[in-house]
Amino acid sequence: MQEIITMSEATHAQTRKDQKMEGASDSKVHYDMLDGLRGVAAISVVCFHIFEMINFDFTKNPMGHGSLAVDFFFCLSGFVIGYAYDQRLRRIGLRSFFRNRLIRLHPLVLLGSVLGLLCYVFEPLSNNFIQAGWGKVLLAFFYSLLMLPFATTLPGRGGALYPLNSPAWSLLMEYIANILYAFLLVRLNRRWMTVVLVLSAIFLAYSCYSGGLLIGGWNIYNYLIGFSRVIYSFTAGLVVYRFNLIIKNRLNFPLLSLLLIGFFVFPHVDGDWLTEAGFVIIGFPLLISLSAGAQIKGRLRAAGVFLGRLSYPLYMTHISFVFPLFLTYLSVYKPAGLQLVLTVVGLVGFLVVLAWLAMRFYDDPVRAYLNKKWNRKAARTGR
Repeated sequence: MQEIITMSEATHAQTRKDQKMEGASDSKVHYDMLDGLRGVAAISVVCFHIFEMINFDFTKNPMGHGSLAVDFFFCLSGFVIGYAYDQRLRRIGLRSFFRNRLIRLHPLVLLGSVLGLLCYVFEPLSNNFIQAGWGKVLLAFFYSLLMLPFATTLPGRGGALYPLNSPAWSLLMEYIANILYAFLLVRLNRRWMTVVLVLSAIFLAYSCYSGGLLIGGWNIYNYLIGFSRVIYSFTAGLVVYRFNLIIKNRLNFPLLSLLLIGFFVFPHVDGDWLTEAGFVIIGFPLLISLSAGAQIKGRLRAAGVFLGRLSYPLYMTHISFVFPLFLTYLSVYKPAGLQLVLTVVGLVGFLVVLAWLAMRFYDDPVRAYLNKKWNRKAARTGR
């Protein structure tokens, strides 16, 4: 039920910081348009989950294909990782690469786990916590902190691999993709990259056909689908970068944002598996190519960069307030009409503010501290 995108890719702002700390040139092009689209996708996912609570029928969800945002982010991640590390991974070494990724991703994994634990323990109008017991809940919390999938389900969480923070399933996939990149993909030439891309596309299409929709990966019953999603999309993004498949154009940020949202709001039709497979296999890599070749300037650029920075905190903090708290509110008060509209708008606003607070007062300072500590250690040891 809780399908989520992962904004687990490093932002270009962070890439700049990493380059400066490691002595790399800061003269590279920065794809700020991609940051903006990352933020648009994050807000779209929040809306998808809110609408999901209102009506579990995906065919009636205004963001019916919103779950595909995770595939967009995997594709974006492949492009960004290739851009940031293809030319310097060998120089900085695997240790620095994995350190960079952990510092970028894991602080918000911890915060999301804590929020999920608090929500589960104090969940209103529910005895899920009593049924599970402290032992099982704390074990799930420990697993969540370490990014380990929890094979034993918790009551009321639909068999989620990470029952206290369901979005973390895609973080697990992101971690796996980063490991594959560091040990294998970064070494492959164009011919072998093409082979991997074709085989992974077949794997993805089969997963979509057999499952009907690409909404799997998040729970213990459909987790295998997650591998097909990340392997293809990450590889596709990497291919766009490696083959320089960047289409120069004059499309602006609003238009590209509408194009991205168009994938998510596209109506459900018979044979949806083919529609979703087409979006992921062709649509998202093409959108990455167009966005990397477009310019964003002035206030729109500032807005795009901000949305990009906000996207990952929004992703990692929103789910507990949407499910089960918003769902509980709906079941008790049954809002309709204007009241429901105002409630949804208010909830989105609250989640955006919460994400900003998490970014400003937790994620940014924690990552700055860890980077500073790492650099001091490296200076002392000469590594």
